Amino acid sequence: MDRFNIDTELESPLDHMEEEAPKPDPEEMLPLLASPAPQKRMLAARAFCELQDERAIPALINLLKDPCPLIRVSAAYALGRNPSPTAVEPLIEQLNQDWNGYVRKGVVWALGNSRDRRALAPLLNALKTDISAVRLWAASSLGQMAQVGYDCIIAAVPPLIEGLRRDPMPAVRSNCAWALGQLCRELPSNIVYANALDALIEAFAEDEDMGVREDAKSSVLRVGDTRGLQIIQELEQEGWL
Repeated sequence: MDRFNIDTELESPLDHMEEEAPKPDPEEMLPLLASPAPQKRMLAARAFCELQDERAIPALINLLKDPCPLIRVSAAYALGRNPSPTAVEPLIEQLNQDWNGYVRKGVVWALGNSRDRRALAPLLNALKTDISAVRLWAASSLGQMAQVGYDCIIAAVPPLIEGLRRDPMPAVRSNCAWALGQLCRELPSNIVYANALDALIEAFAEDEDMGVREDAKSSVLRVGDTRGLQIIQELEQEGWL
């Protein structure tokens, strides 16, 4: 998921966390999740963005309602690293009520990682109605519905096609293309599959943004559809790009 790019002003403060620093000690971090000091709660929540420890989940759920938005977004990312069925409903509730776009962005990422069918409707709504930074991650999170069930895939494909065709943000369209590729790999050759593939080919041929065209092409290549591969080859031979 880290391959997706968005404009700097839409990025979360957690997007560029240090990767090479030694991991914190969970035994030290767990008590700090309930600290009265906001700085310590934030430190602990960020620690569990790297650590996986199911003991942290109840406290992280509580931190979704912390007064500080930076703590809330840290808790959301941490729950994405520590997915749990018990966190899905609290995440959905926070998505529906949090005023902060950074927090909602973290929540949709966590909901995608939950791979839970309860997340489908909130993610679809976020893709249609939220700000671009949230739509970006709602699209990629919907791609993870491929691992949930056929009914979720069928429900996710049409809104992703609409996002690929209509969203004003190229990065959102790119993520829609990626997600459609993920979902198509789990579909039989039916009308839903054909519509998704047609949308990817259309994006490759017609989208004004080079990055979107490349992501649409990559999705078709990953799916490995013979017809799609042939059309892309023909377009490239004609000097389409």
